Amino acid sequence: MALIPLELPPGVYRNGTDFESSNRWRDANLVRWNDGSMRPVGGWDTRKASATASVPRAIHAWVDNSNASALAVGTHNKLIYVNASGTLSDITPSGLTSGDVHAVLNVAFGGGYWGTGMYGTTRPSTGVYQEATTWALDNWGQYLLACSSKDGKIYEWQLNTSVLPTALTNAPVGNNSMLVTEERFVFALGAGGNPRKVQWCDREANTVWTPAATNEAGDFELQTTGQIMCGVRMRGTTLILTDTDAHIATYSGPPFVYGFERVGTACGVASRKSVVAVDQGAFWLGSNGFFMFDGSIATELKCDVHDYVFMNISNSQISKAYAVHNSQHSEIWWFYTSENSTENDSYVTYDYKEGHWSVGSLDRTAGVDRGVFDFPIWADAGGDLYNHEYGFNHGTSTPFAESGSISLGNGDQIMKVTNLIPDELTQGDVRVTFKTRFNPNDTERTYGSYTMANPTPVRFSGRQIRMRIESNRLADWRAGVMRIEAKPGGGR
Repeated sequence: MALIPLELPPGVYRNGTDFESSNRWRDANLVRWNDGSMRPVGGWDTRKASATASVPRAIHAWVDNSNASALAVGTHNKLIYVNASGTLSDITPSGLTSGDVHAVLNVAFGGGYWGTGMYGTTRPSTGVYQEATTWALDNWGQYLLACSSKDGKIYEWQLNTSVLPTALTNAPVGNNSMLVTEERFVFALGAGGNPRKVQWCDREANTVWTPAATNEAGDFELQTTGQIMCGVRMRGTTLILTDTDAHIATYSGPPFVYGFERVGTACGVASRKSVVAVDQGAFWLGSNGFFMFDGSIATELKCDVHDYVFMNISNSQISKAYAVHNSQHSEIWWFYTSENSTENDSYVTYDYKEGHWSVGSLDRTAGVDRGVFDFPIWADAGGDLYNHEYGFNHGTSTPFAESGSISLGNGDQIMKVTNLIPDELTQGDVRVTFKTRFNPNDTERTYGSYTMANPTPVRFSGRQIRMRIESNRLADWRAGVMRIEAKPGGGR
């Protein structure tokens, strides 16, 4: 009998056919790989039930000058403040233009293609999707700045729940987004209805927007074929993403104040909230790929689950895609709407430290990393807020990972397996199920599940085997490299 290690690399590989996932993990949900072992992601606990009356599309956390933690949540038609103790306050600006909870097909005048259809007949659905409304949220010192992608005004809220946010004096309107730079300028993106224009206020003075010899206010129109979608702060620069390319704005001081440079083409961002910046760079979801800016140039990431994600994602609702940094585990999570859904129900993760990917199902629409609060805070479509990486309660879901086919040698010999031997990294109530075939198109036979012990007696045979690992909910566990005790059983 030979001991054969099942040394599957960490992460999920889901490109191409099932055969191309041989000796890799093919499917997973709510698991991660760290330091040579598989384990469940942290669970979650309800932080605030029914925090919003509609779907959260943006969350921002910050600390005020009294060291109190604050949370702002934006929906298509509301802006909500949640204090550290969980008290809710509706701080929706007076006169806010209500947005769209879902992306909708614009088939009105100018929304479709010229000459499509005949006069007097119903127009076919060839229009452009008008994106679901989201918010750009940031803090100006201890005050909150907020800009709805539908409303286009930049509002400031000064922490008084009895006084609603008001539009910044002299700031442009009709903006696509906004952010506060490291140098303490407010950037209005798509300023004044010009989809390529960046406009900024004077330094430390967010009501001064008219350039003069005595201030540093200014504007710049990007040379781009697309429209500005969003921006993020990075170390030493500001990254601005359009739906076609990437640019940076670097502070140089008067007279030009900011210099602009294109750092990537054919790398546009898919949604206004699908980019995050970390110490290693910025990561974002594009319309057909994942991208990274490392401080010098934007490049496409090699993605082991590219085919699966972009076959699964709903292009009509891609504007809802949301990226969250999970710094505790060096992960970027992208939540997105699957093809057969109308709301975010799926995710893809990238471990930028170890360089592997995973996928799964989880209904989250917005989130924020830990830091201000002890745990990451993510929201679902029902308006509930959750503390994540908290215990091991995964709701009704069971974390699992399932491999592609595993063969002995060239796959021409039958494996007769009698024992499963886990390594010392395997801990907890880990269960393993095996599925076998003798030929690629045969019906699979299932054996198990087997509760892991050392060794675990099993009895099955086949040319190709697949392995599924899972455990009980509400419990922590680990699964390292396993070995099977097997011998070849001939070609028939």
